[in-house]
Amino acid sequence: MKSGDALSGKKIVLGITGCISAYKSCFLIRELVKRGAEVKVVATKSALEFITPLTLATLSRNDVVVSMFPKGTDSEAKTTTWHIDLGIWADIMIIAPASVNSIAKIAHGICDNPLTTLVTALRCPLLVCPTADVDMYQARVTQENIEKLRGYGFHILDAEAGELASGLTGKGRLPETSKITDKTEQILSGYKEDLSGKRVLVTAGPTYEDIDPVRYLGNRSSGKMGFELAKAAYLRGAEVLLISGPTSERAYQEIPIIRVRSAAEMKTVVDKSVKNSDILIMAAAVADFKPSKKSENKIKKEENPESIRLEKTEDILTGLKTKAKSGETVKVGFALETENEEKNAIKKLKGKGLDLIVLNSLRDEKSGFEYDTNKIKIIDRDKTKEFPLMSKFQVANVILTEAAELIKKEA
Repeated sequence: MKSGDALSGKKIVLGITGCISAYKSCFLIRELVKRGAEVKVVATKSALEFITPLTLATLSRNDVVVSMFPKGTDSEAKTTTWHIDLGIWADIMIIAPASVNSIAKIAHGICDNPLTTLVTALRCPLLVCPTADVDMYQARVTQENIEKLRGYGFHILDAEAGELASGLTGKGRLPETSKITDKTEQILSGYKEDLSGKRVLVTAGPTYEDIDPVRYLGNRSSGKMGFELAKAAYLRGAEVLLISGPTSERAYQEIPIIRVRSAAEMKTVVDKSVKNSDILIMAAAVADFKPSKKSENKIKKEENPESIRLEKTEDILTGLKTKAKSGETVKVGFALETENEEKNAIKKLKGKGLDLIVLNSLRDEKSGFEYDTNKIKIIDRDKTKEFPLMSKFQVANVILTEAAELIKKEA
């Protein structure tokens, strides 16, 4: 369990329906438990054709509800209200996978199994992950039922595209475990889809400036912060474009990524893309310097060069006032400082025409390069807000909330 994990101590009901991807629920249970959540499983009879109650009970460390009328209800009257008790107990219910049949039943209030009955008794948020083969998923009746669930205020995490059990390729796959847990974390933290209809441009990772065909100048940025920003913005309803330097980080399949290598390449792409953006978040650690001349051949050790002449790279944020969307783009920058931290960050905020700047310090433990956590200050032209050590996904949501507030003020 990670320190300060937003899922730690949360009470989660996982509903599993009859679908080939039911086996993936095992990975979801394991991840939720690993992060400190208490998980109780409710499964339909069809789900048990794909996975056993013993497996689910072992992973969740709790008994599994598989029947409307559990054994012993004749002598233990209290157990007949299990659906009411669970509905009160849970902080959130996740249905993953949610079959077409179960979605239809929930949409029309049919309570003929333990899972759909529990849904009507919930006092907490419900996250539904529709899953089916492509034709079933895209069927008009299925999409109408999914929209009904949205209309009821339930959270929907759309299926992913890929190869399906039938051998067909299309939309219908259960989302990756990490995406489901990310969405769960957002819901439990109170974040809504407040960026729906907004375009968010995020830069991430380092840039590499080539010295010769083998060597380069780079930095220690992993790209984690930028990728978490892109994921969080997507889950909050935004249309996201991610521009990334060299990194092994992965985004959701729905997020388009433009891969670049150098500061100059990143600047070219940002200049072209920023006009259409409501929010620009420059989370990339862009190189400040580059070799004044790249060697066409590998520099041999025997050549023993005494120095490599450097020159400044062109600053990406310079001139964006004229390239941003009619001056309405909210611009967010980052500052990683080791001394006079706040003073230097404010100078960068004003000098580069930013609306917000996120200050990181290398002095903070478990914060900065390569960590999954970060401790930040968010500075605007009027005030500074300081936040405790959090996961980078939580930090991403905090930053997006501040940016969204600025959009509201400008509206």
